[in-house]
Amino acid sequence: MEKVSVFIDGGYLDHIIQDIGKKVDYSKLARKLCGSDNFMRAYYYHCLPYQSDPPTEEEKTRFSKASAFFDRLKRLDRFQIRLGKLAKRGNYSDGNPILIQKRVDVYLATDLVKFSARKGMDQAVLLTSDSDYVPAIAASKEFGVIVKLAYYDNLSINQELLDACDERFSFSASFFDDILR
Repeated sequence: MEKVSVFIDGGYLDHIIQDIGKKVDYSKLARKLCGSDNFMRAYYYHCLPYQSDPPTEEEKTRFSKASAFFDRLKRLDRFQIRLGKLAKRGNYSDGNPILIQKRVDVYLATDLVKFSARKGMDQAVLLTSDSDYVPAIAASKEFGVIVKLAYYDNLSINQELLDACDERFSFSASFFDDILR
């Protein structure tokens, strides 16, 4: 039986959820992305919201809500969370901070290659639109892993990422109809 792992770019999933305007059951999502194959585990990559020093009340609230959300995800069966950090890189002209995710892409790429090298999976399903993963996808394929890309048809997708994967699965908002909370 094929072992399938799902790698979820949390920022990308946030954009999808914002577009469909509904709450999704993450456990059901991971299993649905596997299709009829044997779901082994899901890996979810994101970061906590930025907090200035000292944090504003709004930042504290946003951080607390995100922490509680990630804690709930950690308790899902066969679900692993990898959290990067948000780094401030100055301010925009309107005074809002310029924030850059750090480590998130590296965590996903490292896990993809590591699990491929260890023969910990036969297939990897990626939910992302980020072409930064193309080298990791190539390495994973060299280890014999079939890499499938799942992407939302209402958001742009990088052509290089599409070309790098073995299989591609485009879905619309109706994909979520049976996995809503």
